[in-house]
Amino acid sequence: MRFPYGISDFEKISVERRVYIDRTHHIRRIEDKGDQLLLLRPRRFGKSLWLSTLASYYDLARADRFEQLFGHLAAGRAPTPGRGDYFILQWNFSTVDPSGDAGAIRGALHRHINVRIAAAVAKYGDWLGDGVEIHPDDALVSFQSLLAAVSRTPHRLYLLIDEYDNFANEVLASRDRSEARYNALVGGEGAIKTVFKAVKAAAEGGGLDRVFITGVSPVVMADITSGYNVLEDISLEPELADLCGFRENEIAAVLQQIVHHCGLPAEQATDALAMMRTFYNGYRFALTPDTDAIYNPTLVLYFLKHLADRCTYPRKMLDNNLAMDRNRIDYIGKLPHGDALVHAALDSTEPITIDELEHRFGVDQMLRASQTQGFLASLLYFFGVLTLDGRDALGRIQLAIPNLVVRRLYVERIQESLLPGWELDRERRAACTRFYAQGDIGPVCRFIEQRFLPVFDNRDLRWSNELVVKTAFLTVLFNDNGYIMDSETSIGRGYCDLSMIVRPDSRQYAFLDHVIELKHLKLADLPGVDAETLGELSLDELRVQPRIAALLDQASDQLGRYRETLERTYGERLKLSTHAVVCIGLLRFVW
Repeated sequence: MRFPYGISDFEKISVERRVYIDRTHHIRRIEDKGDQLLLLRPRRFGKSLWLSTLASYYDLARADRFEQLFGHLAAGRAPTPGRGDYFILQWNFSTVDPSGDAGAIRGALHRHINVRIAAAVAKYGDWLGDGVEIHPDDALVSFQSLLAAVSRTPHRLYLLIDEYDNFANEVLASRDRSEARYNALVGGEGAIKTVFKAVKAAAEGGGLDRVFITGVSPVVMADITSGYNVLEDISLEPELADLCGFRENEIAAVLQQIVHHCGLPAEQATDALAMMRTFYNGYRFALTPDTDAIYNPTLVLYFLKHLADRCTYPRKMLDNNLAMDRNRIDYIGKLPHGDALVHAALDSTEPITIDELEHRFGVDQMLRASQTQGFLASLLYFFGVLTLDGRDALGRIQLAIPNLVVRRLYVERIQESLLPGWELDRERRAACTRFYAQGDIGPVCRFIEQRFLPVFDNRDLRWSNELVVKTAFLTVLFNDNGYIMDSETSIGRGYCDLSMIVRPDSRQYAFLDHVIELKHLKLADLPGVDAETLGELSLDELRVQPRIAALLDQASDQLGRYRETLERTYGERLKLSTHAVVCIGLLRFVW
């Protein structure tokens, strides 16, 4: 099996018969949705491949190869009348240089459009003749010339724009915030706004028949609405939720073939799917309750290719192509109250709740307006590091971290902001190493007491003992190379605070499985003990305090029930170490 990892060229995938999860049945639905459409999905989620699929399907120059390219797919078995009947013009704004002032960016944008128009003219010369003039300093004049030439033929033009918001977002999120440059691009007669005004005019009787645009967020579209207010956003349409991304049954079928090819036991396909479900599944792009979760396609292909090539799981579950998404979390964390939201997202017991997804991310709101939780959480959703998680009893939208690789991005951001530097990292790793292999939680508790919790003295989260402590343990202990880590894990009829189950491919090493149950006690609940006294008491003296002893016994009883369930599930593979921990205020741990 040949996997198209890193390939977004549909023709190459089809001709070379690489693995392709067929989404061409959606083409008919797309036609029915409208003529000018916008699809928003996170980075590296298959948007470019979908545009390439549309380009191949409608391309006049590839009409005679339609059977070769699509005959084995849904669209080939039931084609629409428009297939193979369009001139295709493709723009990709991710290739436009965002550096320099507004004039430099305008020049880069116009050069890109001119290059793409010239490529179309070269491709369709037999139909267009030599009547298209390329104007070096004004690509919109070139665009008008192309449209005039198209109008003299019996065919129509289909414009595909990939990453429409890419370079504008880079300008907005740059270190100097570049507000003046951004306003010059999207305001008044700015370069971006002018381009989309020209697209709108062309689609209203100017010879442009269809437009399909992809991007990550509605940031730019909010600022150019008056210039392009006829676009239909299909990003939350339930029937198109899997337009980009894979469903679990599709992955399961491929895994069975790989396992058979590798000569591995048949149950290995089940284990591999469980791993992929934890690390890669969980994205939802519709608000209907029956919408299935979607797998990230880039990560899935990364895993499947590695497994097919080497018959082993990849050690690093996070593909480097997606690691830069942590920059998006860092961007939100540096906005007012953004840090609190980043920490709160790690609490799986309390999904982040907003009234509705925010779509009007104009520059004024981004840089100056009072930013609500709904605003910040919506940005994290569009960036792909939160996803739809249903509605609460009042119909409000709930958002959650989709999976373990994204959880890692949050953890790394917190580690860098709260535990910076070589020395702290060395101490943390030393404490974790003893815990992973020997089950000694003492060094971890002392590290969190002395190094982690004091950071919260002046932070927004200091009021929330449970959230702070769970975040602390998850952040300090996180290791997805060795463990499948989860907080509030469902075990039997209960939910443990933190589970660390060894990855199947890491059981050859010295890792122990761990379950941690945390209990919380206010300092005021210990009669005659103040903060100074608490610091002087030994662990043994604290353990015999009636309130602390009762909580430790309660946690131990819960851990005993968790152990029974896990031993039934994992059998002899399990090497379980359980840990009951009581947190007193945000000052001391007792274990």
